Amino acid sequence: MSDAFRELLKKVGSGTHTSKDLSRQEAAEATRMMLRQEATPAQIGAFMIAHRIKRPTSEELAGMLDAYEQLGSKLSPGKMGNGQEVSAESSFPPVTVLGTPYDGRSRTAPVTPITAIILAAAGVSVVMHGGDCMPTKYGIPAIEIWQGLGVNFRKLSLEQVQQLLQKTGLGFIYLPQHFPQAQSLVPYRDQIGKRPPIATVELIWSPYRGDAHIVAGYVHPPTETLFRETLGMRGSTYFTLVKGLEGSCDLPRDRTAIIAIGKPDSSEGFERLLLHPRDYGFAGKEVPLESAPQLLTQIQEVLDGESSELLQTAIWNGGFYLWRCGACPDIPTGFAKAQSLLTDGYAAQKLQDVRQAIASLELTYQT
Repeated sequence: MSDAFRELLKKVGSGTHTSKDLSRQEAAEATRMMLRQEATPAQIGAFMIAHRIKRPTSEELAGMLDAYEQLGSKLSPGKMGNGQEVSAESSFPPVTVLGTPYDGRSRTAPVTPITAIILAAAGVSVVMHGGDCMPTKYGIPAIEIWQGLGVNFRKLSLEQVQQLLQKTGLGFIYLPQHFPQAQSLVPYRDQIGKRPPIATVELIWSPYRGDAHIVAGYVHPPTETLFRETLGMRGSTYFTLVKGLEGSCDLPRDRTAIIAIGKPDSSEGFERLLLHPRDYGFAGKEVPLESAPQLLTQIQEVLDGESSELLQTAIWNGGFYLWRCGACPDIPTGFAKAQSLLTDGYAAQKLQDVRQAIASLELTYQT
């Protein structure tokens, strides 16, 4: 048993009137001890549920992210997917990290992978991260969607992902392969039956060594404030936070999209953006998630440019993010560009480029 961890556990688990928040340094140390399995299983489970009941502070989340940054795998700046050389100090738009719930989607059809393909096709490099089907929702994870599209990120080493990012502008950090210490904490989610604060950390974690545009979704409005404060403590000013579908970064079409974008030159450090789908001709019902095979068929139809409700959802999301990532001067231009990339075959070609690049990497490493 870890006596040091027990003291941290006592602070967060002493009840409503006597529990105390951890300092940033204490939260980082507690997270490191959990990731390294220096705390016992009983201690880890107790900490996760106690911390959830207490509710994490922004300072604690910043400390947990410090530990993730120290121990987790990270991709590095280099040549972007459009062929330009960049460094951590480059003025070129930073890599966009699309955070998405690790326990997947279960009610609405996700378009985040399509958004990633659209951005990469427009020269904006994208990093995603996640694991397999996971508690507590057990929804369809992003890695499974990519697999169904013929892109197997599961088998790539970190070096191969780095090369893929540089060659195509797309990369994926797969938890079991690239951050097994974090993967070891996954079973606790099932055992305690609740999302621990680590599930919140994952949404704003950036497995990228250079400057990054952090995109994350949330469900409950207070989470946005928590995200902003946490990112501010860590010096991350380029962010986009969305009250998205099922806590993802997918913009809704059946209601106003509530978005916070980082504005370091403003007094509050962010700007509130309300996007009304009807104002742009995109209002409609959300496309339901019926099954994984049907979803993959629908996504392939979108990439083939076939008219559908999911195509409209993809354009709505792709156009916004093209503007937000600096690929288009305004949102309407972003919608037009997203539609062109999909209907003119550029997005489909980008997906094929990624498939071919992975095949080439496999062949190179085999020989």
